[in-house]
Amino acid sequence: MKKFFEDIKKDIKFKSAGPGKKLTEDGSSKPHMVQSSGPAKPRHVAPTEGAQKAGAAALARIEGQSRPRVQTSQDAIRLQGEMDTPFLSVKGVYFTCPLTGATLTKSEREVHIKEAILMRFEEDAVEASIMMIHTFNRDREKVKAAVDIISKYIENICKNPTEEKYRKIKLSNKVFQEKVKTVEGSREFLEAVGFQSIMLDVDGQEETEEFLVLMEHDPEALELMKERRDRLQRGQPVRAQLDRQAQAFRPSPNAMHFELPPEFYNLTADELKREQQQKSEVVDKNAMLRTKAMREREEQRERRKYNYTLLRVRLPDGNILQGTFLAWDKVSVLFEFVRNSLVDGWQPFDLVAPGGHKLREDQELALNECSLVPAVLLTFAWDAAVQEDIVAAGGKGPTLLKPELLENIQTLS
Repeated sequence: MKKFFEDIKKDIKFKSAGPGKKLTEDGSSKPHMVQSSGPAKPRHVAPTEGAQKAGAAALARIEGQSRPRVQTSQDAIRLQGEMDTPFLSVKGVYFTCPLTGATLTKSEREVHIKEAILMRFEEDAVEASIMMIHTFNRDREKVKAAVDIISKYIENICKNPTEEKYRKIKLSNKVFQEKVKTVEGSREFLEAVGFQSIMLDVDGQEETEEFLVLMEHDPEALELMKERRDRLQRGQPVRAQLDRQAQAFRPSPNAMHFELPPEFYNLTADELKREQQQKSEVVDKNAMLRTKAMREREEQRERRKYNYTLLRVRLPDGNILQGTFLAWDKVSVLFEFVRNSLVDGWQPFDLVAPGGHKLREDQELALNECSLVPAVLLTFAWDAAVQEDIVAAGGKGPTLLKPELLENIQTLS
């Protein structure tokens, strides 16, 4: 049986090998081609010279055209980010250094002012050290204590100019160590008014100690020391001033639309997010019956949320004046800003808040206490009685914004 199956396999292999060939037949001969009964295939003909020139011209035109750029996913993300970023009503909060006039961001203020004060030592060491004492030290009680002790040193010298003990300050003295040395700028001031560092012998000690010693001064020099002591006592911290960023805008229906940068808020990003979520609860809160005390406490909490406020003033010609203020600036600061922006600012005018409330320049209230935070549009109006008198006298109507503001007038987006 096994042999039977092997014979069948051999027969299948033999038949699958194809037709046999004679040994004398040329094995390299081509196989017989069967002619197709279909139409004859056209023969390829080379293009004419004119066709070649036309094709070349067409190709040149195609290559010369700018091909459309395929937008990538990064482009889509960037475009979405630009669409999501609102147009800010003001670029940020900026400050001006009173010593150099430089414009600074909030984070740059402290370092810049310290550097500016240290640079002033070359021209006026006394003034620089006074600035240093009052600016570098935030604890006002410690500053006052140090100033009082230094003033006492000078008073004792002026009252007893010939007594050597008053002209020597032992640096290891407990009062000096705890009250004076700990205040930056105190030693610099003493050296600026004439004290010198000297190592002196101390009774009962083998080693010398450091003293600040003032050499004998004539009466004129002592009077100068008194004047410098008075300057020290009158000293104030050097602080960067808020840049109002005064800006004029053309009449616009977007005058009440504000988009503020994060610096305006005394809140973290998470707190701002929670505040947005809580806005939906305002309607429910307003519907609740609340006492006057409850409302006042809530208003106080609301006012403390803001560091700055952006105020716009719509003028009679429709133009808009914009400025940045501290939330706790007085109302009088706002009036001064508007007055300084007008050509005829000497004439009396009114500022009307939303709801028709007329502000008073003599108000001692802060802007946040008047609910003028974080951004408000006010209305400007000349004093009607004064304008009637001017017209009756044949005078011309007042001019509004100063030329330097109108030269840079912009359009609100």
